[in-house]
Amino acid sequence: MDFSHSSQCQDYLTRLKRFMADDVMPMERTIIDKNRALNPTGDWQSWSLLPEVEALKQKARQQGLWNLFLPDSELGQGLSCTDYAPLAEETGRVLFAPEIFNCNAPDTGNMEVLYHFGSEAQKKNWLTPLLAGDIRSVFCMTEPDVASSDATNMQATITQDGNELVLNGRKWWTTGLGHPNAKVAIFMGLSNPEAVKHEQHSMVLVPLDTPGIEIKRMLTASGDYDAPYGHGEIEFNQVRVPRDNLIWDLGKGFAIAQGRLGPGRIHHCMRAIGAAERALELAVQRGLKRVAFGKPLVKLGGNAEKIAQARIMIDQARLLTLNAAWKIDTVGVKQAMTEISAIKVAVPNMLQQVADMAIQLHGGAGVSDDFPLASYAAAARMLRLADGPDEVHLHMVARLEIAKHLPKETRS
Repeated sequence: MDFSHSSQCQDYLTRLKRFMADDVMPMERTIIDKNRALNPTGDWQSWSLLPEVEALKQKARQQGLWNLFLPDSELGQGLSCTDYAPLAEETGRVLFAPEIFNCNAPDTGNMEVLYHFGSEAQKKNWLTPLLAGDIRSVFCMTEPDVASSDATNMQATITQDGNELVLNGRKWWTTGLGHPNAKVAIFMGLSNPEAVKHEQHSMVLVPLDTPGIEIKRMLTASGDYDAPYGHGEIEFNQVRVPRDNLIWDLGKGFAIAQGRLGPGRIHHCMRAIGAAERALELAVQRGLKRVAFGKPLVKLGGNAEKIAQARIMIDQARLLTLNAAWKIDTVGVKQAMTEISAIKVAVPNMLQQVADMAIQLHGGAGVSDDFPLASYAAAARMLRLADGPDEVHLHMVARLEIAKHLPKETRS
């Protein structure tokens, strides 16, 4: 097991760090402030793009810092999951940075779905413009009326009618739905109710301007609409699309999701580690500069020990995530389920603790928008739900661990 970065990875990481330091970080405050000023409400139809963001995207693409996540040397940069991990960590230091490099969720996962499972026509119509950054996409899976921690609960339906598919149902927490460039959804629904449990669902590509689609509202997350991205609630009422929009085949939804969520969880976790690293840096800087009761804050109230604990937690989380990435690269997603589930519990919890420690050292400033710490804390809390709640992942780890001690014929 070797986690050392390849020469290709080291080259990209050097260039990415320079771009983040020289181009992204100086614009961070401006972009955050302008987004909040231009897009203060849940009226997504008034949300707009910032020229500053578009200029950064153009510059990143010109420098070859584009589609870093895709392990294809023609469409992406040909980086393995392990090699992409430190790049994702670096982009995680600024919450909007992944979009600058066309490495933002949910587009990365949707592009991976199309790359691995899409037809040639689907790739031409949707993957090509997504890779170019001309459009954005959303993923419609979670539903408001069922416990979506068990995805087999989905009530939204996909019914075949001749050469068309008819979609019905309500979805929410559809990330990116408010973005002005959001043009297509991947809709997951019940298509084969008589099949075995994990072969009942399918995924379908649906242009967002298709008749019968209604965006009901944008949802706040910790009081923020997260414009111009936004998490929305969307209704599908007798929405008709050609059967050619079906991804792979009927009943393949969970098989597709399995491939989509493995690498995506590495991306989320490494970005969270980047946020934690920056939170720790800010905490130390604050603790050295501020004096209370005659001493620097780092020498008061056990703060030095809290800083040490943060360093230990971050490094543990990074090694656990790199191990998961390495297993995905070497033996595949199916053989890395314990590791993938483990990082989805460990990393967001780690970020939540580190961000909270940093907030405490900053006092009132820590919960303001003057620093990114409150946003990191909110993002960490969301991550503990976004790819499934902690309890689901802990159950997976426990089930796989217990199975090691059972006779082979009784394992499931």
